Amino acid sequence: MTLPASNALYTPSWHAELELGYARFGNGTRPTLRRHKGPLRVQKHLYAEGPEVCQHIIVHPPGGIAGGDRLNISARVEAGAWAQLTSPGAAKWYRAAGPAFQQLDLKVAAGATLEWLPQETIVFSAARAELTTHIDLQGDARLFYWDIVALGRPASGEHFEQGHFQSHLDIRRDGQLIWHERQRINGSDGLLDSPIGLDGRPVFSTLLVTGEIDAALLEQCRSLPNRVRGDLSQLPGLLAARCLADEALHARDWLIALWQLLRPALLGREAMPPRIWNT
Repeated sequence: MTLPASNALYTPSWHAELELGYARFGNGTRPTLRRHKGPLRVQKHLYAEGPEVCQHIIVHPPGGIAGGDRLNISARVEAGAWAQLTSPGAAKWYRAAGPAFQQLDLKVAAGATLEWLPQETIVFSAARAELTTHIDLQGDARLFYWDIVALGRPASGEHFEQGHFQSHLDIRRDGQLIWHERQRINGSDGLLDSPIGLDGRPVFSTLLVTGEIDAALLEQCRSLPNRVRGDLSQLPGLLAARCLADEALHARDWLIALWQLLRPALLGREAMPPRIWNT
């Protein structure tokens, strides 16, 4: 049953915050800050690749985000450090009478590397999801970022007929804007089926990685076997990839395949998928 708008302020909600910090010590990266408020946590830090790369899995114990919820996540990676952040499963945004919010603030110092590699975001029909992401890079800081959004639950016969998904993404280097994006998709919007929109596919994803690759590697990326409609564009200092898919798993497989090709070329390390992706 849908609550009337007048009752939205009285709907129980979670307000959660998570602050993370990483620094370089000797030949390794260690967490220097882990502060939380409400239902946001990170699991024990892992070193699957050795001491240089610190991996954290961000956990939201309630398992879903409902109307009125606010999640604020911030991370700072200091000079020379390398942090890899992912999630244990899909983030679910439930149907609600009012909006729910996520604020993400990431700061990467010169000489540092951040990989932001969450699993998919599932936006149920009648959810009101509003996401804002700010990423600040300093000097030669390196970033590997992706997101996967699935609208509705087609496997359960649910299409995105009500509510909205809204996202803001800004990336700056030394204060200069290098990526600025605004999205808003309303339930039953014509863009969901339009050839100039999602073309009937409920899943879309974006990959952004700092650096530039040569024409041969770009073509190799474009030639990867896949089950998506996707492509890549080399911009000055930033490589962008996008895809549309019928299932979140198809989009994730494509992004991981790209990551496995691009990580050695742009970040200088072979790609080792986190074990949590296989559970």
